[in-house]
Amino acid sequence: MQPLAERMRPTSLDNYIGQKHLIGEGTALRKMIERGHINSFILWGPPGVGKTTLAGIIAKTLDIPFFTLSAVSSGVKEVRETIDKASKSRFLDRPSPILFIDEIHRFSKSQQDSLLQAVEQGIVTLIGATTENPSFEIITPLLSRCTLYTLNHLSDEDLLGLGNKAIATDEYLKKKDIELKETAALLRFSGGDARKFLNNLDLCIGTFKEGDKVVITNNLVINTLQQKAVTYDKKGDMHYDIISAFIKSIRGSDPDAAIYWLARMIEGGEDPKFIARRIVISAAEDVGLANPNALLIANAAFDAVNKIGWPEARIVLAEAVVYLASSPKSNTAYNAINTALECVKQTGDLPVPLHLRNAPTKTMEQLGYGADYIYPHDYPAHFALQQYLPNNLVGWQPYMPACNNQTELQMKAYLQAMWGPNKKYQ
Repeated sequence: MQPLAERMRPTSLDNYIGQKHLIGEGTALRKMIERGHINSFILWGPPGVGKTTLAGIIAKTLDIPFFTLSAVSSGVKEVRETIDKASKSRFLDRPSPILFIDEIHRFSKSQQDSLLQAVEQGIVTLIGATTENPSFEIITPLLSRCTLYTLNHLSDEDLLGLGNKAIATDEYLKKKDIELKETAALLRFSGGDARKFLNNLDLCIGTFKEGDKVVITNNLVINTLQQKAVTYDKKGDMHYDIISAFIKSIRGSDPDAAIYWLARMIEGGEDPKFIARRIVISAAEDVGLANPNALLIANAAFDAVNKIGWPEARIVLAEAVVYLASSPKSNTAYNAINTALECVKQTGDLPVPLHLRNAPTKTMEQLGYGADYIYPHDYPAHFALQQYLPNNLVGWQPYMPACNNQTELQMKAYLQAMWGPNKKYQ
């Protein structure tokens, strides 16, 4: 008999659970499917939230050939053979066949390179599924050819709805007298994963004899699954909860707590590169300009972890974690870039002032490109007053130095001395 999760796998968008931000009425992806034409995209999200199911539903809805590859067991040869099969199934008046690649983050660079031409030429429409951050695991040329859609953990409401639906409609379960009396443990062990939720439910139901009333309680679930409530699942909720606690402990300047959460991740079998990446991010986002050396330490730790791996990598990570947690903190660079990005979205493509433009040709020079530019190194202190922002943004200041650390106080003093009343740093 198939597992309950497989038996309950939806075959249409109307029966698909969760991810309303992606496939709800009026969303971009839903509209593409309804129009009968989709572009290549990557589905990024934790396990058991419907990535594979969604790809299958799209292929069925559009009634087009559907080819699948698993990055775990396929090499470049298999990729090329599958693309060749897909190309032979194309019809001029039909959408391109779908090539679905599960765990695409496991593909090597050469394997991902082998997909580029087929995606670029529209030989196949690629749908990739990954549980890892595509920015780190998928090559830029391939990522640039795809739209990225993020899937979320299913809510408790989604999971309970799915469980009740299974009890009411599954060929085998609807014959039983089943009551979901308590659901907290079932939800906790599932961690937003529909597959895990349904299979755990099925396992608990299977502990009852034929004809008995099935009453699901928290104790029954715990005893049946024989798991601890604090089990670390590096692909489930605990993965996200613990890394969150880890980063917040560094941000909060508590090296003891940060080391504890680091140990939890190490014991749980977390990928050391994942931890090291988050340390680099924390160095820039949370320590920032209060101690610029933190980014150097973090980056050195990332390099070392890649070279030596477990178990010695724990020492490198611990050193970086203690250093970051014990450093003064500043998020001024983080705030500055976010403010600037929001400004760009609001103001659009403002023209570059003429004096800041390059003039590689005579025509550009005649048009005034580069005219009146002041070369700062020709002046005392290598500084001269000059406008660098677009005309519409003169006086705008996204970066405001923090006043609670020595490094930025020195930066503030320098900038104020140079710009005088033209810029005001609080």
